[in-house]
Amino acid sequence: MKNPIIIVDQLTFQYDLRKETNILKNLSFTVKQGEWLAIIGHNGSGKSTLAQLLIGLLTPRSGKIQIGDIEMNEFTKWEIRKKVGLAFQNPDHQFIGTTVQDDIAFGLENINMSYQKMKVRVDLALEMVGMTEFRLHDPSRLSGGQKQRVAIAGILALQPDVLILDEAFVMLDPRSRRGLMKTLRHLQRTQNLTIISITHDMNEAAAANRMIMLKDGEMIHDSTPQAIFEYEQSLVPPFAEQLRRTLIGAGKNVPQTYMSDDEMVNWICKSTSKM
Repeated sequence: MKNPIIIVDQLTFQYDLRKETNILKNLSFTVKQGEWLAIIGHNGSGKSTLAQLLIGLLTPRSGKIQIGDIEMNEFTKWEIRKKVGLAFQNPDHQFIGTTVQDDIAFGLENINMSYQKMKVRVDLALEMVGMTEFRLHDPSRLSGGQKQRVAIAGILALQPDVLILDEAFVMLDPRSRRGLMKTLRHLQRTQNLTIISITHDMNEAAAANRMIMLKDGEMIHDSTPQAIFEYEQSLVPPFAEQLRRTLIGAGKNVPQTYMSDDEMVNWICKSTSKM
């Protein structure tokens, strides 16, 4: 059984200490090393606040965050940031370099990595996000989706233990999104990368091993995507599940339980072959 790489214990946070309103309320959960966790919830549920707490950009009112064997505080947050990468929704906030390759190399230069090793890391990161041909371009002149891929490449080059995606796929077109999801799944499997995906996109959430749903700063569900989509009918499900429910409504003989994209494709192929 894998050990938890993230422990959140009784975490409470509020922006204005003069008010009683908490953005997060006694939140507790763990994340195993190599797990993909999706965190969902309506606007104002505390998702992005949680992401900033996990990287030490905000300080909780009470509770504990532990990454690996290090407990988060003012003295350890810089060490923790070597282990955790955070990709924001707006990539413009993360650019430093004048070219794409310089921007990806910036974090590596800060840890005094040798030029040869840095070059290998930058080349690999560019390849992973499909941006090799743009290596000499000015990041500020790229499209929104291209900028996001460069921002994620800069994080992947650092080879963090934990990658946090805070609505990081919003600007990507469907093809780029599928490609990046495939890359991240490969890194999860081959490098034991832990991924936390904070998202409104239910197709992205459905790709996770586990899902947490927040409401008004509190956890209301912690289970597999399948279990939560089956139980929480207020959620707009991923496309495959929407299709399954539509077919049931049309009187078609389809499986009565939640189906992933792969399961739906396999079912359609089998059904078609019997015709």
